Amino acid sequence: MLIASLLIYALYALIILILVRVVFSWTNPYPNNSVYRFVFRATEPILAPVRRRLPPMSGMDLSPLVVTLVAYFVIAALRNLTGA
Repeated sequence: MLIASLLIYALYALIILILVRVVFSWTNPYPNNSVYRFVFRATEPILAPVRRRLPPMSGMDLSPLVVTLVAYFVIAALRNLTGA
């Protein structure tokens, strides 16, 4: 299934972008950095709705963790569906 494989690769790319965004949040890069802007624009539409629904936890943003876990569950389901 080509569509399932493409979706799996897209989810892995999303996970990598989220990881880069988390590292950027620790290092606080220059805001006009093109990589930082790209990662922010690519992940914010996915993380913002999750962030709005999660209660605050000691000032930590848990939306990257939740989205990453959901992405891994979807990847596992797609792999079971395709038999790969």
